[in-house]
Amino acid sequence: MKTLTVTEGRQNLGVWLKRALLGDDIGFVVDGRVVALRPVEVHSADYLLREYGVSEPQAERAFQAVKADVRKARARGETKPFTGKL
Repeated sequence: MKTLTVTEGRQNLGVWLKRALLGDDIGFVVDGRVVALRPVEVHSADYLLREYGVSEPQAERAFQAVKADVRKARARGETKPFTGKL
C-alpha cells in the first residue's frame, strides 16, 4: 500500500485517484490512522434509501400507484397534454 500525507496526496490527487481506479492500494495518513482510497459502486436502491428513506420495493409500489392514478385521470379527461408552453 502506498501511504501519503494529506499534503502529499493533494499535490497529485488526480494521479492517486487514477491509480486507485486501476486497483492500486492508496492510503492517506490522517491523525495517525490510514484512510483507504478505493472506488465504490453506487446503486440506485442505496440512493432511494439514503435520500428518501424508502426501499426499492416501496419505490416501485409508489411508482405503479402513481402510474395507475395518471391512467385513471386521463380516462376521466382530467389531464391536459403538455405543449411546451406554460
